[in-house]
Amino acid sequence: MNRTTTLIAAGLAALALGACGGESDSAAPAAATTPGAATPSATAPTATAPATTAAPSMEHNDADVMFAQMMIPHHRQAVEMAKLVEGRAASPEVTQLAAAIEAAQGPEIRTMTAWLTTWGEKVPAGSMPEMDHGGHGGHGGGMPGMMSEADMATLKGLSGPEFDKSWLTMMVAHHQGAIQMAQQQQKAGENPDAVALAKKIQSDQAAEITTMKGLLGTA
Repeated sequence: MNRTTTLIAAGLAALALGACGGESDSAAPAAATTPGAATPSATAPTATAPATTAAPSMEHNDADVMFAQMMIPHHRQAVEMAKLVEGRAASPEVTQLAAAIEAAQGPEIRTMTAWLTTWGEKVPAGSMPEMDHGGHGGHGGGMPGMMSEADMATLKGLSGPEFDKSWLTMMVAHHQGAIQMAQQQQKAGENPDAVALAKKIQSDQAAEITTMKGLLGTA
């Protein structure tokens, strides 16, 4: 009986050792795959990096240059108008809209400035048109939708509901002018980035016109 008991005990010990060895072997591959599993997520951000750092396309024509040279001062004036809202507007909706306009058009100005610099073309210096680009009309004369210096001075002297009404009315006209310019760019432009921005400007500003007309009660 003692010999039999000893053999049984030895057999059980061998099975136990084998089981432990199996667990160790099966755990190792799982641990080995952990770094590999983390690799895709760790490297994913670098896959999109080239898109954010890509240089502007050199492909362009005269229409692309004119679009950027006209839209930059046009956007700058819209940003100036947006900055006038603080301390003058009565409506929180007007304040929110002005902030949205400034947030959208500021980066677009920088984008178009980069295009002109890359193309070796002149970047407009201010927020008023430096030349007549075909007499499109509008308050500013040569550029559609632009406010004159007198318009801007009048707006600066207003506050409360009167300011809101005048600001909304002027900004609707300003946006309508930008849409005209964007539509022309889509017809005549060659640079794919400039044409894409023109489409975005048309879509964004058309939606904002709808909002502003609603605030004016004329939608």
